[in-house]
Amino acid sequence: MARDRIKTTCPRDCYDACGIEVEREDGNIRRVLGDKDHAVGRGTLCAKCAIAYNGVWIDPEARLTSPLRRTGPKGGGGFEAITWEAALDEIVDRLGPLYEADQGNTILTGHYTGTCSAIANGFPMRFFNRIGATEIEPDSICNLAGHMALDYVLGTGAQGFDPRTVRDSKCIVVWGANPSAAAPHAHRHWLPESPGTVVVIDPIRTPTAAAADIHLQPRPGSDAALAFAMLHVIRRDDLLDRDFLASHTVGFEELAPSLDACTPEWGEAECGVPAGEIERVARLYGEGPSLLWLGQGLQRQSLGGNIFRAVALLPALSGNIGKPGAGICFLNGKGPTRGMDMGAIQGGHLREAVAAPISHMDLIEVLGDADRAKALVLWNINIMASNPRQRELRQVLRRDDLFTVVVDPFMTDSADEADIVLPAASFLEFDDLVGSYFHLSVGAQTKAAPPPGDALPNQEIFRRLARRMGFTEPELFEDYRSMIDKLLDETGLGIDFEELKTRGTVDISPDPVVLFADRAFPPPSGKIEIASDRAEAAGHPRVPAPTVEAMPEDGKLRLLSPASPWAMNSSYANEAKIQERLGEPTLLLHPSEATARGLTAGQAIRLRNEAGELTLPLGLDDMVPPGVAYCPKGHWPKAVALGANINALNTGDRTDMGDSTAVHSTEVELTGL
Repeated sequence: MARDRIKTTCPRDCYDACGIEVEREDGNIRRVLGDKDHAVGRGTLCAKCAIAYNGVWIDPEARLTSPLRRTGPKGGGGFEAITWEAALDEIVDRLGPLYEADQGNTILTGHYTGTCSAIANGFPMRFFNRIGATEIEPDSICNLAGHMALDYVLGTGAQGFDPRTVRDSKCIVVWGANPSAAAPHAHRHWLPESPGTVVVIDPIRTPTAAAADIHLQPRPGSDAALAFAMLHVIRRDDLLDRDFLASHTVGFEELAPSLDACTPEWGEAECGVPAGEIERVARLYGEGPSLLWLGQGLQRQSLGGNIFRAVALLPALSGNIGKPGAGICFLNGKGPTRGMDMGAIQGGHLREAVAAPISHMDLIEVLGDADRAKALVLWNINIMASNPRQRELRQVLRRDDLFTVVVDPFMTDSADEADIVLPAASFLEFDDLVGSYFHLSVGAQTKAAPPPGDALPNQEIFRRLARRMGFTEPELFEDYRSMIDKLLDETGLGIDFEELKTRGTVDISPDPVVLFADRAFPPPSGKIEIASDRAEAAGHPRVPAPTVEAMPEDGKLRLLSPASPWAMNSSYANEAKIQERLGEPTLLLHPSEATARGLTAGQAIRLRNEAGELTLPLGLDDMVPPGVAYCPKGHWPKAVALGANINALNTGDRTDMGDSTAVHSTEVELTGL
């Protein structure tokens, strides 16, 4: 038997973008392993990827292998296998008349990060731009508030720091991120090996927080106040970088008066963080050089945009940006940090009529309006697991006159609600490129095996659909290799795809890159905008404010549903071994909170709010602060006994910027049963 190994790259929604080695036998995948040459993974995969990639992802019995057509009522579970020709004909029969009648905007398309590889993630939008479909804004289910806030301050939320510059750092602040679940190798290697003091700011004592040198545990919703208290100390203790402020920022004089009252003692009263700890961390950070890592969860709050603007003032006032060992990172986009033109991959120039995107927070209302939504096409996303108001969403998806198509490797909860299901190839079955949104690298996604049955890569599915629609623009049929070559050329690495496949992953430079080293910032002023005309024009305050969300009243608790270490959003939750580790959803409370309510471990607890209700078993753990109910996300609704996951309680509240999800501001009532 002939055995070989090829290198590829994990394209999941994760900071690490780990290198992978696929061991093959006679051309068939035998094992999926970590690439020992990969600087981040160091020869290992995280536990969830190791299980899933050697489980359902290479099991033809678990995969969708042919197009399916619904039989029977919507949501009833009845489907029959059909040919690609029949599936495409039916889709064109439904979408074609809408396009011909200039109603392309009534075709909604929803997608996100089921794969983050460059072409599979972006190319399908060429088709939807061509027909003038309405896009469901992808980031509104995740991080749009943070991007908008950082755009007001820094001019971008997609250019941060090179993690390799940590070698020059004396302080690393991880604020609202949980690398133990969302960046496992950063948790395992990058943070423990950093030379500086590691500070984690998080209401939950995550494994990363527990391993940190310092853990600050603010009350949920009080992060802006904590940032202002730290800024007060930085100014009080003469840690302002006044030369930087004068040369590279605008608006400090407008902000300064609001710092006066934000003493550490005030911060302790507002945030629950001891004043001495606020002072200690503020001085560590202000003295620098310091890195500031802003997590996705931090901005998923009602005042998340203001929180991000407030926290982004820390590098602006202390000068901790644009020099070795310093910087602020939310995400590192493929375009801003590697030169890849991702807009060209999506083909926005193919759009003739403007169709403003809608927020996922508005999806139920739009889908419920037959004049606004006549068809829905989902790819790279499982909205029945990830979206708010789960019960209502299922109801509107079952509208008899709504034509729904789902493209996926697996029969998800969303696919169950479709009229047509199309089988997608996995990342192991086609060539592409991967760029980590943390590390400044480019990785080859290399085809290791053919797709099972009739499954196809996203890009080929939408090429075929464009051809059936009678479109002729060459961009709709561009070969994957042409796109890969263009993207690689744009990076300036000077290598072709064949060399990249051999090497697996390549850093964009041999040495750490200091982003913003030229101190040229993207806002209109060319400077960091502490006070923002653009924010004011959009109806926001000119400067951030030391806001604190009101604490829940009437006995309610704040519900936090962050990432699980065993699921990637909802990916992998159909793998049996991972289902065992996930277990049934469980509610965690601080022991003192349970005692005060007369509740005991193992007791059934009913959680209720305007979105719905769930009954969960109770666990006790002091990793959760009083006042908080904790239940990680990730389950497929149909894979658990409840038939619903924690998003059944997500009310769809939105952030102060971007109409984005404020899921971590959800409140619930608890009743012991």
